[in-house]
Order: sequence, then structure tokens, then C-alpha cells
Amino acid sequence: VYVYVKVFTNSPFLVCMDLARSEEELIDPTYFWLGPSGKKLEGQRNVNITQTGDLMLMGFKESMSGAYTCIVSHRILDTTTQEEREAFKTYTFLVYAYREADHTYKAFVRFITKSCELRANYWFFKKLKKALRNIITDLKCQILEPSYKCHSVNIPKRGLQHELFVTFQVNPFAPGWEEVCRQVTYDCEEMTNMRVQKARGQIKEFFDKQTSTLKHKFQTLPAIHYVDNSFSMTRIDTCQPGFGKNDTNHKDCAGCCVVCDPGTYSPNNDVTCQTCTRPRVKEYGARSC
Repeated sequence: VYVYVKVFTNSPFLVCMDLARSEEELIDPTYFWLGPSGKKLEGQRNVNITQTGDLMLMGFKESMSGAYTCIVSHRILDTTTQEEREAFKTYTFLVYAYREADHTYKAFVRFITKSCELRANYWFFKKLKKALRNIITDLKCQILEPSYKCHSVNIPKRGLQHELFVTFQVNPFAPGWEEVCRQVTYDCEEMTNMRVQKARGQIKEFFDKQTSTLKHKFQTLPAIHYVDNSFSMTRIDTCQPGFGKNDTNHKDCAGCCVVCDPGTYSPNNDVTCQTCTRPRVKEYGARSC
């Protein structure tokens, strides 16, 4: 059985039972749990075992990932011969730590210009970058990799016009973001994603206003102006080091950043756990070989 536990949270109860056995009575049952290291779990920190053998792992960390095994023993009484014997059953759970993916947004927007050779294109782009940064600076988000290219575009029934194709990324890790995370007692990935989603909304609102501004405030359009409905954003997911996405192996947590298996590693914010050429890594969540 595969179980996925978000880092720093408690796992669901792992039940030392299957459906068929849960409908039978057990005489003098005893439960024995082993962790990934093969050590007995009873009495260990961050472990809660109930009288009925259910196991909860508390404050789960990536290092706690691995196989958890429960052995249940109980007596079977033969009512005819009055003989009794002991029966055993073993259940194994593969428990993985996971994180929500960190979100970054890649944006695309177009502006009409009078000429690709216009010096004003450069100054317009510079002012646009400053305006976008001012919009999201209070959210501790930042504009990354801003760039533009000018192209000649043949528009049906409108002829040839020149346009600036602008791209940039909205990233939630501007200087000072760590301080924001320290204000919460849990892992701050949810707050980080909320901040960047809010930044996305504010930037979208900025471009949506361009259309109404052009219609109501200008009798003659500026030399460089927004192409209506040209703004779009695409979400890009990244995983923290030691985690990666694998929707094939982890179908029940598709889209999650799951801790890298032993023999694999992730040194950066990519979404893939790479295989070690010489698999000497035995722990989960390795950041290097």
C-alpha cells in the first residue's frame, strides 16, 4: 500500500488490518510495528500506536519515508477439539513524504509599435518592467527574465503592423521571502503559492485596465499600445531539492513533488529525480550522489 504524507503534517492512521479480516473477530490480538530502518517503532518519538494497532506518524519529514511493516498475531480456537494455535499476518506500507509544487508563472503580452527600429521601444520596455515590479513588490515576488522582440505581423484585413512580443516570469522568491515564511509555524509553501497567485492576479488586472484606458482616455492611440486580450500566463511547477514529480510511479499523488527514492537525487528546483550513476545513495530525499 502506498501512502503519501505532506511534510510537517501527521500521517493518516495506518491500519494493521485488511478489509476481510476487519469483519472477523480476533482473539488476543497483538501488533508489532517496524520502521524503515528495521527498528521497533513502539516507544519511538513522532509515533502514535493505538491499542488496536493503528499507527500515526507525526510531524512527518522526508527522512521518515520508507517501508513500514506491521505484524499482527492472534489466537485461533478450534471449538471442536478445544485446541488453539497462533496465526500471523504481515502488512507493509510504503510511506512517502511529499510537498506541493512551487508555482512560477510565465507571462506573454504584445504591444503595437510604429516601427521595430524605434528607439522608444527600449524605453517603453524599461518603464514596463519597472511598473510590473512595483505592482508585486509588496508580495515579495519578482519579475525574472524579462525580454522583448519586435516582429512584423500581417493581420488579416488590417495589413502589416509591428508588434513587441514581451515575455517575463513571476517568481515568489524575491529578497525577503524567507522572513515572510518565518511568520508561520508550518511549511510555507502554501503561503508562497498564495503570494504568487495574488501577484498573477494583480498583473492580469493591470493589463485588463489597458483596454479600457485606451478606449476612454485617448482620442489618438499612443505610438506604443497594448494589443487587446494578448496577455496570457502559464504556470510552471518546480520542486524543492530532494523532491521530484513522477506521475507514473506515484499515480495516487499525481502533480505532487514526492521525495526522491534511494538511488536517485535532485540537486535543484527541477521536477525530476535523477538516477545516480553509481547508486550509493540509500536515503530518501538525496540532494546529491
